[in-house]
Amino acid sequence: MQFVDEASIIAEAGNGGNGCLSFRREKYVPKGGPDGGDGGHGGSVYLIGDDALNTLIDFKYQRFYKAQNGQGGMGRQMSGKAGEDLHVKVPVGTTVIDEDTLEVIADVTEIGQVVLVAQGGRRGLGNIHFKSSTNRAPRRTTPGTEGERRNLRLEMKVMADVGLLGMPNAGKSTLIRSVSAAKPKVANYPFTTLVPNLGVVKLGMHEHFVMADVPGLIEGASDGAGLGLRFLKHLTRTRLLFHVIDVAPFDESDPVEAAEAIVHELEQFSPTLAERPRWLVLNKFDLLPEEEREAAAQAILERLAWDGPVYRISAISGDGTEALVQAAHRWLTEQRRLENEDEAAAEREREMCARMEAESVARTEARLGRKRKRHDEDDDDVDDDDYDVEVEYVQ
Repeated sequence: MQFVDEASIIAEAGNGGNGCLSFRREKYVPKGGPDGGDGGHGGSVYLIGDDALNTLIDFKYQRFYKAQNGQGGMGRQMSGKAGEDLHVKVPVGTTVIDEDTLEVIADVTEIGQVVLVAQGGRRGLGNIHFKSSTNRAPRRTTPGTEGERRNLRLEMKVMADVGLLGMPNAGKSTLIRSVSAAKPKVANYPFTTLVPNLGVVKLGMHEHFVMADVPGLIEGASDGAGLGLRFLKHLTRTRLLFHVIDVAPFDESDPVEAAEAIVHELEQFSPTLAERPRWLVLNKFDLLPEEEREAAAQAILERLAWDGPVYRISAISGDGTEALVQAAHRWLTEQRRLENEDEAAAEREREMCARMEAESVARTEARLGRKRKRHDEDDDDVDDDDYDVEVEYVQ
């Protein structure tokens, strides 16, 4: 299937119906008064969160959404029918941005959440409203107003409790396959994963959490290298980050330098996201000689000056993964309990999420602004795949 997490659409509300110019005409009533009815209001366009959707692929093939126009007024004081509202389903986790003003209209984070994105036009008034003692036969009406038309950009971010962070080929996909039913592609080369994958980690009948496998990052990801902006934004919805480090890289690169590069990209993209709780997951331990494993781990931790939680695992064999997911579940459960019992803790979490969203949107706005500037300066010479071609991730 195709995974599309960004799309541009046009939402146009319906126009209001015009007011009617009419006079009463009946037998034995030679000079009937005005009886023109009002027009109907135009329909509005709404977006509604739907948990059955997990991609914006539908908006690639249908970009224009228009609500119904209001019907014009009629004689005998009959009002026109109001236009029907248009409800468009979007995935939960979708941010809606006005492309013309770069204003964030809404953030759809709940199932069934309804967001107005284009207001319908107001109805026009019939001539019955303008009769008076001095004007018994008014010929004045008002037209219906036009409905709003907006160019919208939809950006979807996956909703997950835990996000996997790391360089390409660090073993993130293998880890999520090991602890959940998700089956992302796994191969012995970088960038095997091209789309975010979600997996439900079950620990009991009613105990579970959602893990997100985000495609590997490279240096410069915070500036868009390797489509890094598209990948990094998916981590803003997570509560806990697993920083997966390959302790035995096949290219013999330095694991510490790779880890520091990832942290740098996080800080550049969103300082608030870099403050998120992050656990170090040292992967592929089984590839090291048993007598060298602990020394290698200590060397990595000392060079990183790491004092947070550390887990040594082998994702492919499952060694250490049970302890990792059990600890994550306990941490998530404790965080939810604290937020339910302590309003201050809940408020801090909301503020952190709001800051991360603002920083993520600022990156998007800057990117859109740069594209628009280049496009305005030289429309023919713009060479920007993100501007002219919608990027799709094929799974």
